[in-house]
Amino acid sequence: MKPTRRSILKSAAATSLLLAMAGAGVAADRVFFGIATGGTGGTYYPLGGMLAQLVSNTAEIPDVKLSATAETGNASVANAKLLGRGEIESAFVAADILDAAYKGINQFDGDAQSKVRAIGALYPETVQLVVRADSGIETFEDLKGKSISSGSPGSGQWQLLGDLLEAHGIARDDISEDFSSFAQSVDKIKDGNLDASLITAGSPTSSVTDLANGHDIRIVPLNGPAITRLQESQPYYANAVLAGGTYKGQDNDVDTLAVRAIWATHEEVSEDVVYAVTKALYENTETLGQVHPKGKEISLENALESVSVPVHPGAQKYYTEKGIE
Repeated sequence: MKPTRRSILKSAAATSLLLAMAGAGVAADRVFFGIATGGTGGTYYPLGGMLAQLVSNTAEIPDVKLSATAETGNASVANAKLLGRGEIESAFVAADILDAAYKGINQFDGDAQSKVRAIGALYPETVQLVVRADSGIETFEDLKGKSISSGSPGSGQWQLLGDLLEAHGIARDDISEDFSSFAQSVDKIKDGNLDASLITAGSPTSSVTDLANGHDIRIVPLNGPAITRLQESQPYYANAVLAGGTYKGQDNDVDTLAVRAIWATHEEVSEDVVYAVTKALYENTETLGQVHPKGKEISLENALESVSVPVHPGAQKYYTEKGIE
């Protein structure tokens, strides 16, 4: 009898069945492990694909072949809800969104995703306010009366824009809001149909690189008293610097914000599986860094940074072995 794609991981009973089959000498075919990422224009998707390949090639479970697949998603909020419903084995979620999901606050008000669990922290996601150099937008305050994309309503990007507007004393009605994806918003900026896009992703971000290769761009700085006020209410937003030369024509460092991406799962995924994928990640970060710039920023030393939800027992087992608390 061959297990179906998700039957092994959906419940403890299914996991027990797999172990019983292995103990009886029945060869288990394979276990599938999904990773919900984001749109193709961000960082989640390409990094997720590389991580899936890494897990498939290196994760070890006795008598089991683990096959990981990266799946496009609608980023942090949607991914957290998928995990809460047990509809995917793992997902990339921004630290602040994962915290809100578990607690049932902000976008998850009254709908706590109590099943979510952390595998470990990945890399800092950089907040990038992107405009064309000839837009006349040099500070966040210059957005008043302009059009800006913030992603779908209720998303992490949408929430961030609202937080930034409030911190700067600008009403949401004072801007023209667009709900395009990263890639779509960049296309609109190219065509002159959008003034700005707020993008939180690992840098360099492919959609921004594409825009910079064909147009002069500006990354608007996010600093000063307004940002200090934002950080008082949203401590997950850390100060960051987008290094000069990250994009064509962006020669100088830019002060901005960052929030760490978390690889998350849910409580029904087996301990053996999560232990195996955690070990595969943190013992192959050098390989991941060779194929993706953000891979260089993933380290075992920072594995629990910004993690505020319960850690899955499988991941905790690995961290205990490594002496990480």
